[in-house]
Amino acid sequence: MWKRLSLRSRIFIILAALVLTTLGGGLVTIWHNEAMDTLFTSLVDNNVRSFQAAAELEAALLAQKGFATYYFLDANPQWLKQLDQYHQTFLEWLEKARKSAYTEPMREILNDIGSRYTRYIEARNQVLLLYREGDREEGARLHQGVRLQFNELSDLCERYQLIQEYAINRARTESQTRARFINTLALIIMPSVVVLALVLAYILLKQILEPIRRLALETGPPTNPAKVSSDEVKALSRRVHRLMDDVDQAQTQLERSQEYLLQSEKWAMVGKLAAGVAHSIRNPLTSVKMRLFSMERHLQPSPAQKEDFEVISEEIRHIDAIVRNFLEFSRPPKLKMAWINPSEVVDMTLQLLRHRLDLYGVKVEVKRMGALPEILADPEQLKEVLVNLLVNACEAMPGGGQVTISEEVIVEPGGRAVVLQVTDNGPGIPPSIQDKVFQPFYSTKEEGTGLGLSIASRIVEEHGGSLALESRENEGAAFIITLPIREGDEWAIL
Repeated sequence: MWKRLSLRSRIFIILAALVLTTLGGGLVTIWHNEAMDTLFTSLVDNNVRSFQAAAELEAALLAQKGFATYYFLDANPQWLKQLDQYHQTFLEWLEKARKSAYTEPMREILNDIGSRYTRYIEARNQVLLLYREGDREEGARLHQGVRLQFNELSDLCERYQLIQEYAINRARTESQTRARFINTLALIIMPSVVVLALVLAYILLKQILEPIRRLALETGPPTNPAKVSSDEVKALSRRVHRLMDDVDQAQTQLERSQEYLLQSEKWAMVGKLAAGVAHSIRNPLTSVKMRLFSMERHLQPSPAQKEDFEVISEEIRHIDAIVRNFLEFSRPPKLKMAWINPSEVVDMTLQLLRHRLDLYGVKVEVKRMGALPEILADPEQLKEVLVNLLVNACEAMPGGGQVTISEEVIVEPGGRAVVLQVTDNGPGIPPSIQDKVFQPFYSTKEEGTGLGLSIASRIVEEHGGSLALESRENEGAAFIITLPIREGDEWAIL
């Protein structure tokens, strides 16, 4: 049956037995202490006081012996006076003895002593009266009977004292019996507690700590067995925490992989559609552009017609940009890596967008402590990312605004990195859609394709970096480009 019990049940039963055994021993000890206290109180309050009264009672009786004889010999009244004093003393101790008597046999013998003492006093007074009247023969005859009464009283007082001694001895025997019982119980409890403790230690060692030790040694990287044996629970706790961290990392990577697969599926499906549509549109669109250019050169359009030509040309460029985005999304161009200075790419982007920035009324401020270190990157692709971010900022501020480009070098756990932060003071991006802005085909613009930020994020990730967004509604938006500086990049700086 013991083997069928679970480990938790075994430990609970042994702990309960230990607690009950210890609790029982404590209760018995308390009971013994209370009993001893009661016993000693009884000895002090009853037995000792009764024994003292019995001893004093006998002493007061014996003190009266011989005074009648002394009076018979010399008729000195001083003997009678002393006799009366001892008589009063005897009566006082007899009263004290009656108050301290706590059993019925004690009270009965004291009543017998009192009645016999009364008869003894009457007979003794009769003898003394005969002696005072000069009838010595009759007094001497009665005196013999008084002596017999005195001896009987002395025997009764001695008997009462023996009863007190017996009561004290009985209390002592009872105390010794209880002490032997407590000692026997302690001799039983102590080995029981030791046996239960050994069983509990065996269970903890063999069925808990040893499996924990094996589990700690078998999971995770190799570990010194001595270190594990010193604290199995702590070692297993470290393993479990490490496993939990690994599980969290695996879960995070799995979520990223799932998200990447979903995006890849979207890109694959839309890529096929985009490639077909883009090729189908681009050929007639090129023909329209050439015919429109030829008509504009050979005809003499009026101002109104010239404005129409410009509008048509702008819309054709817009369509061409959309087609180009679709083509870039479906077949991203291969990166052409070169050693570049990111600060120069920022300057080229601002030069390229100078007229558009002026058209939107947007002022750009570049915060640059110094030229950034050279990194390995594709300058055209990186420029496309910056163009996309600046154009989005301009379109978010149609009434004009301020854009700040901050450049710095930071130190991350993986090494140094270049950070380009593009911040505007526009309306910002609501928190509810911040997770969606980098998804393909998600756009808040009526004429947007939703591919700009998705392409920009992909370009930065292909460089080994990241594109992040920080924004609060009505407080502007900040897009942060982080590009790693590898060891090869650092050699290039030197």
